[in-house]
Amino acid sequence: MAIIITDECINCGACEPECPNNAIYEGGAEWRYSDGTSLTGMVKLPTGEDADADSDNEPVDMDVYYIVPSKCTECVGFHEEPQCAAVCPVDCCVDDEDIRETEEELLAKKDFMHLD
Repeated sequence: MAIIITDECINCGACEPECPNNAIYEGGAEWRYSDGTSLTGMVKLPTGEDADADSDNEPVDMDVYYIVPSKCTECVGFHEEPQCAAVCPVDCCVDDEDIRETEEELLAKKDFMHLD
């Protein structure tokens, strides 16, 4: 599953620099697949959709920091636990029960975003 940031977020920003996928953005900020990844230009997402990795996408949340689910790997392949949750002072980085992914799916997503 992905991690979400609840509306209890105090906008401290502690989580943002900890994300190895650059999947965390300040509320209202546009995001790109290319941010903090090896992706560039037109790519085929693991979902099978085509996307321009360099195009701006609409913010997921306008008010508080947010996590882009399609970029979140729960830090699998990088750390033992999600780093956003580990550093959050108010425990608002929690499992997103609506998005369930296996460890294999998360590793495949990591490998897709970070070409060696």
